[in-house]
Amino acid sequence: MAEVKLEGVGKQFGSMDVLPDLTLTVRDGELFTIVGPSGCGKSTLLHLIAGLEQPTAGRIVFDGQDVTGLAPRERDVALVFQNYALYPHMTVAENLAFPLRVARRKLGLTRVEIDQEVHRTANLLGIEALLERRPRELSGGQRQRVALGRALIRKPRVFLLDEPLSNLDAQLRAGMRAELRRLHDELGITMIYVTHDQTEAMTLADRLAVLDRGRLQQVGTPQELYEEPANLFVAVFIGYPPMNVLDARIEQAQIKTGLIRLPLWPSLSDRGEGKPVKLGIRPEQIRLTDVAASMDHLRGSAREMVGVVRLIEQTGSQIWVTVDVGGTEGMVTMVGLAEGGLTTKIGDRVRMTFLGENPHLFDPATGARLDLHGQTRQRAEGMP
Repeated sequence: MAEVKLEGVGKQFGSMDVLPDLTLTVRDGELFTIVGPSGCGKSTLLHLIAGLEQPTAGRIVFDGQDVTGLAPRERDVALVFQNYALYPHMTVAENLAFPLRVARRKLGLTRVEIDQEVHRTANLLGIEALLERRPRELSGGQRQRVALGRALIRKPRVFLLDEPLSNLDAQLRAGMRAELRRLHDELGITMIYVTHDQTEAMTLADRLAVLDRGRLQQVGTPQELYEEPANLFVAVFIGYPPMNVLDARIEQAQIKTGLIRLPLWPSLSDRGEGKPVKLGIRPEQIRLTDVAASMDHLRGSAREMVGVVRLIEQTGSQIWVTVDVGGTEGMVTMVGLAEGGLTTKIGDRVRMTFLGENPHLFDPATGARLDLHGQTRQRAEGMP
């Protein structure tokens, strides 16, 4: 196990600034995920930690030791990629044993001890019955377990995973996520996991970091990033369906848009009077009912609006409905959650009722989160 620190790390490829200036701490024994859209620099960051790439600025520190100039084998890290990279001519047992056999003299292991480690690791991953098979005889999920086992068997200081589940189907991904979480909790190893899938990042992580165009947007627990996103990018990126975002203005201690007024939130300071803001509303804070219906306690409220159904997504127990809503400022599209019993189809008119109590306000110029007084937060929640 190890604490991993990146201090002012930068990386350039020619004139391209992939990581401008990044400072980040991964705690000892933590399962830490790095998430962001394709091309944001997350895999490059993992390769820098592994030693496969060298930074153009800053340094990388493991437990107080500067490892910036060390080769991958000297850092004692293990890296699992998206493709399994198993030796096709070897059995599962031989693939698992390979890292230990290469370092047998250095580790002082006998053949018997290596075989014991192979069986222990295979048992941990539930692949003991597969030890005599070759990779071509395995399913995708089984191959990924073997790849994980080959990395884990030599007990590295830091375990790095670069989108290891992206080749698996949805059901296998869910199962392997649970398996990775169990392995981490059992072994207590420092794991850094890169993914573009925010659901995967949220379900796995003790803490996570969100990257955009090489810049760190926010670091924190999944709950912190969901409930108090540091900026508009994090707010929209974290959570599915994405947050609804409306142009609004602070007027007379209210948040007003061309569609709705929200007078029931805590009063806003006069310092925000007339200030334009971006108003964020999570889809689960909006309930959709038949247009003839209205929730009694909100009947006639400024928290209600009527729109036309554009898209219906059924995800089992939940039905997400995308609705076009028109107002004085033009047409906007919003997503809400259908109430039980609501039957609707594309083109129908439905009533949308806002049930939330906590506003998400953002500066329209910078995207930074605003407090209830319309003031920019000075520091992103969860940042080191």
